[in-house]
Amino acid sequence: MNLDDFSDLIERPDGGVRRDAEEHRERLAVPVGALGRLDELGEWLSAAQQSVPVKAIERPRVVLFAGDHGVAELDVSGRAAGTAHELVRAALDGASPVAVLARRFSVPVRIVDAGLDCDPDLLPESVVRHRVRRGSGRIDVEDALTAEEAEQAVRLGMRVADEEADSGTDLVVLGDLSVGGTTAAATLIAALCGTDASVVTGRGGAGIDDLAWMRKCAAIRDALRRARPVLGDQLELLATVGSADLAAMTGFLLQSAVRRMPVVLDGVVSAACALVAQRAAFRAPDWWLAGQVSGEPAQAKALDRMALTPLLDHGVTVGEGSGALLALPLVQAAAALAAELPERAQEPAEQKTEEQSDDAEPAESTA
Repeated sequence: MNLDDFSDLIERPDGGVRRDAEEHRERLAVPVGALGRLDELGEWLSAAQQSVPVKAIERPRVVLFAGDHGVAELDVSGRAAGTAHELVRAALDGASPVAVLARRFSVPVRIVDAGLDCDPDLLPESVVRHRVRRGSGRIDVEDALTAEEAEQAVRLGMRVADEEADSGTDLVVLGDLSVGGTTAAATLIAALCGTDASVVTGRGGAGIDDLAWMRKCAAIRDALRRARPVLGDQLELLATVGSADLAAMTGFLLQSAVRRMPVVLDGVVSAACALVAQRAAFRAPDWWLAGQVSGEPAQAKALDRMALTPLLDHGVTVGEGSGALLALPLVQAAAALAAELPERAQEPAEQKTEEQSDDAEPAESTA
């Protein structure tokens, strides 16, 4: 598998349809610019859907990829290593922020176990049946995955994207359920942006103290040394310093762009996967929205590199897709306004000119 092959498969949203959407917007009763960024969102959705006016977002879906990261053994996370399955269980039981919001917004949640480090019997078969491996390697000293596992994980993400597109999902909110995931994500972003570990090291969704931050920074520094020699091959990069869940998310993002299915990114983990995907297919980011500012410095670096501006900045750091899900009503509102606002009444002078044009008879030929 060569991820660069996606570059020939992914096209940008239809530019002609977007121009038509802009012209439609200019005819609406509400002045252009009065709706702020909602205008831009409506036009983007029109281009993605190839429809003017835009169609309502009726079948959104939250997709969460789950996995444990070996680097969490270094106490770089606010949660104990190997406990990502507890996050999954809370989401399944409706007791996590993303579950509460999804219930409120009536959005189904799909959880995919790509690399949890737990007994499969602890979770439903529908969640664990896709697992690539149990946990991922400690990226500061060893590869996260074998080459075969990295390809298997990418293909898993592609398969999930195809299943969602085939089922009629018209927009995906993408997130992760992981322990140690922000460390791997920061490593990928630092490697692809050519920056140092200290610039990208944040405190994660659960929050860490200064000593844990220093351990995390050291782990990213060591992982970066292993990442730089393989920067020319995105699949090898994911195998070296990624993980099963991050590789699956990367495959999901690429195949979603192939299938013209818009995706809302959540925090630093989805941003890292998006950056890897952009490296493989430069048009792919045109199919994504950044849902929120997570507070992670690595996320800001990645979004800046992809020219994606977050929709929200509410200080939500919990992860799990929660911040991106909060942005969903904004996207739905943009679609509704673009589709349902009436066009402004035609001015009398314009009407008279059109009537004169209609009534005029062609001059008779004197030949």
